Amino acid sequence: MSKKNQVPSSPVFPDRPADSAAVTTEELMPKQSKCGCESAIVYCEGNFGGIDGKTANGLVRHSERYKILSIIDSELAGQDAGLVLDNKANEIPIVKNLDSAMQHAGEIPDYFIFGIAPASGMLSKDERKLLLRAIELGMNIVNGLHEFLNEDAEFAAASKKHNVTIRDVRKPRDKKDLRVFSGRINQVKCPRIAVLGTDCAIGKRTTATILARALNERGIKAVMIGTGQTGLIQGARYGLALDAVPSQFCAGELEGKIIEAAENENPDIILIEGQGSLSHPAYSTSSFIIRGSCPQGVVLQHAPSRKHRCDFEHMPMPSPAAEIELIEIFAKTKVIGLTINHENMSDGEISSAIDRYEEELNIPTTDALTRSPDRLVEMVLSAFPQIGGERSI
Repeated sequence: MSKKNQVPSSPVFPDRPADSAAVTTEELMPKQSKCGCESAIVYCEGNFGGIDGKTANGLVRHSERYKILSIIDSELAGQDAGLVLDNKANEIPIVKNLDSAMQHAGEIPDYFIFGIAPASGMLSKDERKLLLRAIELGMNIVNGLHEFLNEDAEFAAASKKHNVTIRDVRKPRDKKDLRVFSGRINQVKCPRIAVLGTDCAIGKRTTATILARALNERGIKAVMIGTGQTGLIQGARYGLALDAVPSQFCAGELEGKIIEAAENENPDIILIEGQGSLSHPAYSTSSFIIRGSCPQGVVLQHAPSRKHRCDFEHMPMPSPAAEIELIEIFAKTKVIGLTINHENMSDGEISSAIDRYEEELNIPTTDALTRSPDRLVEMVLSAFPQIGGERSI
């Protein structure tokens, strides 16, 4: 297992070195990706496969909007991104720097995606230089940070000069357009399942994505609501970056997105991506997700080998039993299953953990990445046997 799959012992937010700028626009021609998606390179220096690299990790595993050409991370250059993440080659190379990424592309990619999600939510000085260089080369920017580049005079001028766009994924709507909770969520007829966790960066979005795909492949129409920047960058049709919305409007904005999905898609089931952890004092988004979606069921994600919360060495991980108790006290809902994040675990340890938690908690347990998705589908169908028929709002 790559060192990048290990949980760091402490938070690390180093300044990353700026890439060289030997490649010029004249050497490259605009590119049309083979899949019809817009092409992109993803920057994840020093973090690919790790906790802060979750945006890049997610895009390598699943992207409906962008064709990922390469990942920039000099520490893992020369390796296949799929092998690093999941021991399954996917022919997305990890390259040393921006020059290497451009040379591999052969033409100007449509987008440069900032694939790191640091706790600071801000760019370093070297990262600013790198993004400005990408703009000079003619690439549009996808930015998932709390720092909105369209509001930065230097970036705004550069994007205008080079005729590119900057997509600030986390930027919420104007306050005059934000919604407060109305209670209309109770008019949504299909079941709603929230995928929550015992910590942040633990795989909630990945599990929700795999579950949505598995249900749809079996003829059960599932729609996933994204609640973070990575899901939105991956191409989620419905959602918002909840941690950038003023708290008064979080529940209402999420409620509104779920209602839109129900009205437009008429799904059999709606899955809501969780954020953080309800028991984690550093994050409030889990409580807003529960309030805004009023889920009838919850799938809980847990990392058995993780000893402490991400970036909080003094804060031990909660047990799944404790988190389940808190969730079910906090809201009128039921935890219908547990999913495992297998970081730093062997296959045998995963199996033992699944058996142990099923016996201890008396709920279905699986690992979405290493076990058959059939188990996830069974988890949902056992809790909601009625899904699959026509639903309306």
